[in-house]
Amino acid sequence: MRQTRPLTYLTFWLNRALGGHDAIFYHALNLALHLAAVLLAYECLLRLMDRRAAWLAAALFAVHPLQAEAVDYIWARAIVLAAVFVFASLLEWLDGRPWVSVMLFALALLAKEECAAFPLALWLLDARLLARPAGAPRRARRAPLVAMLALSLAAGLRVVYAAAITPGSQAGANAGITPWHYVLAEGTVLWRYLRLLAIPYGFTVDAEIAVPPVWLGVAAWFAIVAGLAALWRWRRDLAIWATMAALLLLPSSSIFPAADLAADRRMYLAMFPLAGAVALALSRLRWRAVLPVAIVALVVVSIGRTEVWSRDESLWREAVERAPDKVRPRIQLSRNVGSEEALAQLAEARRLAPSDPTVAAETGRVLLTAGRPALAIAEFGRALALDPRDANNYNNRGVALQALGQTEAARADFGRAIALDPGLAAARENLRKLAR
Repeated sequence: MRQTRPLTYLTFWLNRALGGHDAIFYHALNLALHLAAVLLAYECLLRLMDRRAAWLAAALFAVHPLQAEAVDYIWARAIVLAAVFVFASLLEWLDGRPWVSVMLFALALLAKEECAAFPLALWLLDARLLARPAGAPRRARRAPLVAMLALSLAAGLRVVYAAAITPGSQAGANAGITPWHYVLAEGTVLWRYLRLLAIPYGFTVDAEIAVPPVWLGVAAWFAIVAGLAALWRWRRDLAIWATMAALLLLPSSSIFPAADLAADRRMYLAMFPLAGAVALALSRLRWRAVLPVAIVALVVVSIGRTEVWSRDESLWREAVERAPDKVRPRIQLSRNVGSEEALAQLAEARRLAPSDPTVAAETGRVLLTAGRPALAIAEFGRALALDPRDANNYNNRGVALQALGQTEAARADFGRAIALDPGLAAARENLRKLAR
């Protein structure tokens, strides 16, 4: 019941079965899925706007740097795979096969539940933009739309339940933030996404987002709603596409909290209607020759983003530079640099968060790797004092004790680790080695 993305995990299993742990095959499949999403998006756009605007919208969807995280980050494959099935579902809907569309949407939900708001966007599209939908009349399309909404509701309830019963899920009740504070923060996050759409600079894997004061959070949401309302009065066609984007962002940017307040990959699906809106707005430009130049510039920036994502060190060094007061980027960077720099990063992390057990645990790990087990023991002890239920820290302290020849104390720590987490294979292996 904890598994909410079986289709995505199936693709990971296939990757491992066919290519082992070689990262190139994982990245190749992510890129292939992105290309499939682009082609399907283009086919949908051709049915919704003229060819020139469709080409521009598809190009924006394909190469905008906001898309880089979803494509470059292997774990983000879920949203790309979901988008493939969402666009296939939309294509079938536009071609008059609504029940086939329902089945494809069900597959999208099995890839990632973040696409759950697609039926709302489809309803808006059907009601406001498609004056003459293909195939069955609009009344006959209500039942398939209701079926989609039911699937979305079921997927949403499943995610809420899985997040609640899965330790460390970092979502729902385990997100570490209330729904009210989360929705306040998301108003400013949405403006960050729009800024990155217009000015593609300042990307980072771990943005420094704080819960704003109530007045600022409310003002941000008011500005978004007022902007959409003004757009509806000014240009209805643009308003439909912009509102579709807002609807598609509802699952990740409304009241269901997540530990990460912002993540560029959440924009992947919403980029489709946003690209459509931008393409329609720019199609009236007198100087259309600048558009290919702009696309080439976006390609260059996206290549730069991929270069940053190609190495863990560059990814987290950038995150530290752009969020110097966050602890997690420093911890992640410490795992990808030499011991001296790692200890310096962790010392700064301790200054920022003196009561964070992860900082002490990572400091112990670095010291242990550097051949300083006596100092590592003290750090693991500090981590356990801050979080006495962490089995990994018992296991790691046991390794340090074993390195100092304190076999019985190490055996006791391995036993404590197994008692807390019977599935901790490292502790079982260490205990087995001691028994030889």
